[in-house]
Amino acid sequence: MRLAILKEEAGLEPRVAGSPDTVKRYIGIGATVVVASGAGVASGIGDAEYEGAGATVVADNAAAVSGADLVLAVRRPEASALKGINPGALVIAIADPHGHEAALTEIAGTGASLFAMELMPRITRAQVMDVLSSQANLAGYRAVIDASSEFGRAFPMMMTAAGTVPAARVFIMGAGVAGLQAIATARRLGAVVSATDVRPAAKEQVESLGAKFIAVEDEEFKQAETAGGYAKAMSAEYQAKQAALTAAHIAKQDIVITTALIPGRPAPKLVSADTVAAMKPGSILIDLAVERGGNVEGAVAGEVVTTANGVKIVGHLNVPGRLAATASQLYAKNLYAFVETLVDKSTKALAVKWDDELVKATLLTKDGAVVHPGFKP
Repeated sequence: MRLAILKEEAGLEPRVAGSPDTVKRYIGIGATVVVASGAGVASGIGDAEYEGAGATVVADNAAAVSGADLVLAVRRPEASALKGINPGALVIAIADPHGHEAALTEIAGTGASLFAMELMPRITRAQVMDVLSSQANLAGYRAVIDASSEFGRAFPMMMTAAGTVPAARVFIMGAGVAGLQAIATARRLGAVVSATDVRPAAKEQVESLGAKFIAVEDEEFKQAETAGGYAKAMSAEYQAKQAALTAAHIAKQDIVITTALIPGRPAPKLVSADTVAAMKPGSILIDLAVERGGNVEGAVAGEVVTTANGVKIVGHLNVPGRLAATASQLYAKNLYAFVETLVDKSTKALAVKWDDELVKATLLTKDGAVVHPGFKP
């Protein structure tokens, strides 16, 4: 079983799909591990560390995938990058399938079985494989750190001989994994924190972290969560009521962090241009959904925009990648936990159980075709 760890495209993705620790574990379950040279450099892992763990470092991705039975990546590789893989090889990555059906068809044409880690079901046995949670957790933390670096004031209240410095007011929009970590981080830094979410279960979670919950708590709010724990799209009427409440609240805040995403759909617009215009000069907006269109009107992917009234709208791309070393460590463990379920311990060979719920939920392509019901042509 030849397992290849790819080097991501420079400038776009600093994370890597394998760590020295997971390399040792893969070898322990029967894999021969090859790593493309330089794959871990942006995450602080040198080639020598991979070699010390038992991997063979090869010149590039083409050499890594040649004869591979299993290919690990952070982002979905191009079909052209899989030339030379063994027939039926498994490719596991964050596949970003929504809106990229043509790319899936091309990968299917290579004969690879492509798995999307972000489609992992949120069930107990798959918690250790949940890349959305591991990476969103870091994004929520980094959002607060980025906000503090852009904010021209201190976060905690300080009582000094020269006078009292008031605590920063931080508002988190969306109390999923990223939002809850943002709340906890902002609280640790001494801010006065409030948060909102359309899911009723979020209220108790927000308050347990010491933040104030802000929401229109009507009948629609009480039904606003899917069986999988995601937020439902809300009606236009509810959105209008919620927008009025939050707009008044945002005007009093120093920092607003938006985290709202709906799987497979553009990010919902939560903060209008009028709301931004009502904020105080020097206020900060961090939009964690900017890669999906953004929650904040005026956010620009990959840029920090300063508005006419002196508000900064921060639209950093790939926020987990801004903590590449930690993000790679966690992602690599997510991958290993999944790969382990695909290997027969006795024969130390790949033995995919195609009827396993984890496989069925994440498998996009197989035997030359796109097979996932959500993405079939």
